[in-house]
Parts: sequence; C-alpha cells; structure tokens
Amino acid sequence: MRLLILSSGRKKTRSSLLALLLLIGVAGYLISAWQQPATTAGAPVYQGSSKEKQVALTFNVVWGEEYVPQILEVLRKNNVPATFFIGGQWAEDFPALTKQIAQDGHEVGNHGFSHPHPDGISRSANLEEIKKTETAIEDASGIKTKLFAPPYGERGNAVLEAAEDAGYQTILWSVDTIDWQRPDPSIVVKRVVEKAHNGAIVLMHPTAPTVHALPEIIAALKKEGYEIVRVSMLLEGLKTQ
Repeated sequence: MRLLILSSGRKKTRSSLLALLLLIGVAGYLISAWQQPATTAGAPVYQGSSKEKQVALTFNVVWGEEYVPQILEVLRKNNVPATFFIGGQWAEDFPALTKQIAQDGHEVGNHGFSHPHPDGISRSANLEEIKKTETAIEDASGIKTKLFAPPYGERGNAVLEAAEDAGYQTILWSVDTIDWQRPDPSIVVKRVVEKAHNGAIVLMHPTAPTVHALPEIIAALKKEGYEIVRVSMLLEGLKTQ
C-alpha cells in the first residue's frame, strides 16, 4: 500500500514538473514574440499612418501614354504631387514622358519591366524585372527608384524577397479605383471619396475616366481636409507612429 502511494506521488510530481516546464516554455515564447517587430522584413505597405490626415495618389503606368500629359496637367493646375509606378518597357518606349513626370516633381517608382504575373516567375526573374526597370527609369529620368509596386498586386514570397534583395520597399494600396475597367468618371470619384481614410494609398491608371475624375477627386479630398502627398511621405509617417 505504501509503495502504491509513493508511486502515485512520484507520478504527480513528474506531471507537475512537466506542466511547469511547459508553462515556462510558453511564457518564453510569448515574451520572445512580443519583443519581435510587428512587421516582417520585406512586408508590403498598404497604407500610411492612421494618425495623419494624408492621402497618396498613385498611378501604375504600362499603357495609356495618351492620357499621361492630361493627368500631369491636372496635377500641375491643382499643385499636388503624385507617385507614378512606371514599367521599364514603357520608360524605354516613352523616355520623354518619363522624364516629364520626374521634372514635374512627382515621385517615380518601379513597376517591373514587362508586366508579367510576378507570382508565376522565380525570385531571380522578379529581381531581373526590378533591376532592368531601375536602369530604364534612371536612363530616362536620372532618378534611381526605391519603391516597387508589383504588377497585379501579386505579393508571394518570390516577389517580396526579390524586392528586398534589390533594396526596395513594396507598395500596394488601400483604395482601388478599378479605373482600368473604364467606368463612368463619377464612379471613379465615388470609389475614392467614399473610401478615403488617413494614410490611404489610392491606386489609379492613365485612362480617360481617370482624367475626367481626377479634378473632382482632388477637390473632394482637399475639402475633407486631406493633404495629398507622395508615398514616401506616408512611409515617413509610419516610422514615427
């Protein structure tokens, strides 16, 4: 009987010890996780700080060159900057327009060279797309890009790792106009104005509806008290929050 009690006591002691070790392990993991940064290296940015009443207008450009001068004119008249993510092939085909975008004081980013589906190609192929575009844009405008907007918004590991390898910050969006479907300009305006928020990154393309919608979008955002800034300024805001 005494042997049975001793055996039972040892089992309870071992169970208690195992439970204590497990608890210590979980606590150590939670402390370690708490000490890690909130975002991983190479993680894409969808928006700026929610504390700043700022909005960034972005244009992904691999076609629509006939509308780019009109977009630049609207931005010039309203004295607002934008961020243009330019495809490398487009920069080679339209170096004067690429240079004009930069000369007007707008931010120029990298949108890959040939507009493939980035998730469908390797890390090395993604890296080549980024580096070729960097060279094409620098040749046309004198600007070395550091922001990367992946085609189609694809953001698999191969894409993000390639951008990080090249020294780029990957930029996505929080407000999508879907203007590439060429809806009525009023719909483009509504999509931006109704979804605008602090730190918003608005995705647009050079289309006829966008040209017509842009003055109203700018006026509405300003009326709501938003400052229209470059994406890089939104990133600065994230560093201080």
